[in-house]
Amino acid sequence: MSITVRMPALAAGATEAAVQTWLVAVGDTVDAGQPIVEIETEKAIVEYEAEEAGTVAALLVEPGASVAVGDPIAVLAGRGESPEAAAPPSAQTASVDSATPAPARLFASPLVRRLARERGVDLGAVRGSGPHGRIVRRDLDALGAAAPSTERVPSSQDAPESAPSTPEVAPAPDAAPLPGAGFRDEAHTPMRRAIARRLTESVTTVPHFFLTADCRVDELIDLRRRINTRTAVKVSVNDIVLKAVAAAMTDVVEANAIWTTDAIRRFDAVDIGVAVSIPGGLVTPVLRDVQSKPLGAIAAEVRDLAERARAGRLKQQELEGGSFAVSNLGMYGTKEFSAIINPPHAGILAVGAASARPVVSAEGNLEVATVMTVTLSADHRAMDGALAAQWLAAFVAHVENPLGLLV
Repeated sequence: MSITVRMPALAAGATEAAVQTWLVAVGDTVDAGQPIVEIETEKAIVEYEAEEAGTVAALLVEPGASVAVGDPIAVLAGRGESPEAAAPPSAQTASVDSATPAPARLFASPLVRRLARERGVDLGAVRGSGPHGRIVRRDLDALGAAAPSTERVPSSQDAPESAPSTPEVAPAPDAAPLPGAGFRDEAHTPMRRAIARRLTESVTTVPHFFLTADCRVDELIDLRRRINTRTAVKVSVNDIVLKAVAAAMTDVVEANAIWTTDAIRRFDAVDIGVAVSIPGGLVTPVLRDVQSKPLGAIAAEVRDLAERARAGRLKQQELEGGSFAVSNLGMYGTKEFSAIINPPHAGILAVGAASARPVVSAEGNLEVATVMTVTLSADHRAMDGALAAQWLAAFVAHVENPLGLLV
């Protein structure tokens, strides 16, 4: 019996998506769980895996085409069925065409077509570097951004002498700038729209509150130095912070939870989102079971997720789940900041730069220590103030006594 593969709903609220690249061809045998197609979502290019085993009988959607969620995109022949018998007659020719496009044919994703319109680029004159000559975003970026508009804003001196005068009206906030002020409008990308929608939803529906603490990190930095002299995988301060977050969640298990409509959902494992800056926005891939991983494994996984995030090669399941996130701007020299919670997470830790500061020791002496300021943003529906303070104290204790994280 033939199996119809339909366009999946890979992003919340998505009504359509685009086929980026087919990873299989007609006649290929696929197993359940095998990636068969790359699908372009608002934030990433996602590998979609076959839910059942079979033989590819037809590819119904060409690379670059956008279709509605739920529409058929491929047909698999089931066990004992020939691909020729399973494929619809009208689809067999299309499958061959999508694998070997005609030379006059223009292949580009919806994102590339939109960017080309915004930049005034004729795609017919662009040489594609993707599979089968497909035009990808890097081909447009290589051409350079369109030059700023030189159109002059009309002034009152341009009006005919006979034109009647009208009362002056204060300009709206988004009105055209004064004559001589250059500007360029860049249309919103799907990613920026998604970020705007999600974060606006967060600040308007999630009751945020904030707690700040200073951590002495001299021992942490010394431990990192010693680890990195003995291991091939280099550990960063942020990797140790992630381990400390997980340890604090293990100490204060009530904090490892999220708010849902009907209940507070409490988790056994600690899954932490890691904010990664990518061209045009940011994504938050989720690191799983952080409480059970050694620092070297955390460091290797974080680097792999970050590299694939910047290359647009994350899987959808890597962008889902978790109860908490970490955002670190310390590498930019930012001393302190507050982050917006990424729903459905119940909290996010904003990590600032470590710097030398004067401190008073337990004996009352003035000393110079390396101090890092962190700010916890918490969802008051899932976490009360006392619980958040208890968790933050546990986190600071682990950061200031990092040897315990290696046990």
